[in-house]
Amino acid sequence: MAYSTTEQLAFSFGLLGNIVSFMVFLAPMPTFYRIYKKKSSEGFQSIPYVVALLSAMLLLYYGVIKTNAILIISINAFGIVIEVVYLIFYLTYAPKKQRIFTLNLILLVNVAYGLTLAATIFLLSGTKRVAAVGWICAVFNIAVFAAPLSIMREVIRTKSVEFMPFGLSLFLTLCATTWFFYGLFTKDYYIALPNVLGFLFGIAQMILYMVYRNSGKDHDEVEAKTQTNGDDLEMRYKGDFYSFPYFLFLGIVSVVLAKYYVMDISENYGVFIA
Repeated sequence: MAYSTTEQLAFSFGLLGNIVSFMVFLAPMPTFYRIYKKKSSEGFQSIPYVVALLSAMLLLYYGVIKTNAILIISINAFGIVIEVVYLIFYLTYAPKKQRIFTLNLILLVNVAYGLTLAATIFLLSGTKRVAAVGWICAVFNIAVFAAPLSIMREVIRTKSVEFMPFGLSLFLTLCATTWFFYGLFTKDYYIALPNVLGFLFGIAQMILYMVYRNSGKDHDEVEAKTQTNGDDLEMRYKGDFYSFPYFLFLGIVSVVLAKYYVMDISENYGVFIA
């Protein structure tokens, strides 16, 4: 069976996206090695791993109900497995307050995911179900891409890039780029749209890294600013947790603008198919 150039490009970028995403999923392994050596996860947050788990679960569901989406299914199935492993490892070494907070967050995520499944399975069907899940994924992934704003704020506050490595920012930017082109060539704006913002935030992180990479902050001074006692750490967790709805709001605004402006362009030029 002959494939068009567009289909070949879509497969190539999807495969490349799988490879880059695979490396991004493995990026936290040094963090968990540090947790293992310290026998404690205090000082590290579980929120990114819980959010990444929900993102992978939503995208896996989207890939299953959408046709010809094996490249979306494959990487997100792996993502679910690796994030579950990370969370089990985290909970094993977490202090009591962090463990309770993380378990409550996991419960909340599972309830939200279950409600999403129930609503889309029983109330929608066919292309309407795909569209609804696609928009949910787009909103949530825009919020995920905006979440590093808290890390960027920490870099500016401490004038240190220790907890925002350049390599990870680079791979996240490459990941957003590859999946944008995959969405472009498959005419799937639910995938393409969030990755535009992902690319912009990735570039912003790398610029911030270049600004503060020679700030001269040593490890002990950074530790003094970033390591806190249990109560202060819990407050910081809750602060990041309660700021996530603002990122979700950013995602909703973005997809609404896309619906009313980008979709008009797509109807005129055939760039995307709703």
